[in-house]
Amino acid sequence: MNIKNLRQQIDRIDRSLVRLLNQRVRISLDISRFKRKVGKSAYSPDREIEVLERTSVANKGPLGRRALEGIYREIMSASLALDTPLRIAYFGPEATFTHLAAMKRFGSQVEYISCHSIDDVFLEVERDNADYGVIPVENSIEGAVNHTLDMLVDSELKISTQIILDISHNLLSRCKKEGIKRVYSNPHVFGQCRIWLKENLPHAENIEVSSTTRAAQIASREKSSACIASLLAAKIYALKVIAVHIEDSPHNITRFLVVGRNDVPRSGRDKTSVMFSIKDKVGALYDILVSFKKYRINLTKIESRPSKKKAWDYYFFVDLDGHKDDTRVKKALGEVEHKTKFFKVLGSYPIAD
Repeated sequence: MNIKNLRQQIDRIDRSLVRLLNQRVRISLDISRFKRKVGKSAYSPDREIEVLERTSVANKGPLGRRALEGIYREIMSASLALDTPLRIAYFGPEATFTHLAAMKRFGSQVEYISCHSIDDVFLEVERDNADYGVIPVENSIEGAVNHTLDMLVDSELKISTQIILDISHNLLSRCKKEGIKRVYSNPHVFGQCRIWLKENLPHAENIEVSSTTRAAQIASREKSSACIASLLAAKIYALKVIAVHIEDSPHNITRFLVVGRNDVPRSGRDKTSVMFSIKDKVGALYDILVSFKKYRINLTKIESRPSKKKAWDYYFFVDLDGHKDDTRVKKALGEVEHKTKFFKVLGSYPIAD
């Protein structure tokens, strides 16, 4: 066996792959046309998770799980683009972490709409200018994104799925490290890279800007300047990567939500997010937690926010295991609703990542 023979084998496999990929796309288009007739979205988060889990189980290597998942996301993205291209609104300019999260979920073949604010993301989806919106909801270091929680209270949009993104900060510049006099980034990023900057660039001025993308734009034009931003920003703005993974904590993870107009069917492995306000009486929150325990519902997160309607009045945001249509979850939520002043299911969606 020589290189020529091995390459001939690869060529035959490639021809088969192209034929099978096109066959798969044709079937996907048939499914999309059927969904359109019955008024359903072409994108199904529950089906997406099912496909990724099945391919992961079938994968015996040497291709890694993440690599295979990336390939299949692009296949699904390309299939959607051939029918009615999805429009995805996201918070922030191009190359921000929210943009990266959106690309991780929807691939490169859909249409992306950059929004100046979290409010604008909700508006784009509510006005049918976008099919889905992507917004940050919490960071493992900084905590909850409060404005996202506030928007979920009044919006009729549903949480369709979540995206978990490992956050990696990188120092980018057009000059060498020794020549850097100013570093640009947003306040949250500086807070997550404080130790590295003190040890490696103690004399550089740290200048806060609105986003990592804005920082990259400035560093691409200004001498003796650098920015802390994503590797995608380095590619877009032609910046050199001076240092990678400069974040102080290796466990820097941000959770993003995908919001849409429709409920998501059960996938068999789901999470539900709800919010409520409690009655002003002793033990009110305890009574609600008892209902979850009664039906053996595991709560994975509970967070409170001022309601902004009355002093010392709070909304509670809760994530729990299971789908709102699961028997035990439905019973627990029905009981909780009767014990609260205000109750809302924000969405049931597949547990991803």
